[in-house]
Amino acid sequence: MRRALDEARQAAAEGEVPVGAIVVCGDRVIARAHNQTERLNDPTAHAEMLAITAATGAMGAKYLPECRLYVTVEPCVMCAGAIGWAQLGAVVYGAPDAKRGFTVYAPQAFHPRTEVRGGVMEAECAAEMTAFFRAKR
Repeated sequence: MRRALDEARQAAAEGEVPVGAIVVCGDRVIARAHNQTERLNDPTAHAEMLAITAATGAMGAKYLPECRLYVTVEPCVMCAGAIGWAQLGAVVYGAPDAKRGFTVYAPQAFHPRTEVRGGVMEAECAAEMTAFFRAKR
């Protein structure tokens, strides 16, 4: 999660909402990304989406059942759908997202075998979001 937080901080430095994600397979980081919706002018350029795309490229496969996604904020419905289609083995997230998180709108979006764990480094992940939006106001 620390590496995902590094990605989130990079996003904030670029004026993006500070969400970072990494994909780990075995003990190796195979993909890393942060939000780029502003830079790419693309509402689908969420950290999770970009990390999944990079991971499938690195693995040469569209399914990632042996991989774990670490993301600083609970995935949204769009990202949860992509996580489900990629059949990631595990999703580990930091801060919950009561407004747009998958647990509210699409709790069954992930593959049935996907393990989910939330609240990892929750305070640190939430602090990045709070600081970013406080500075915007």
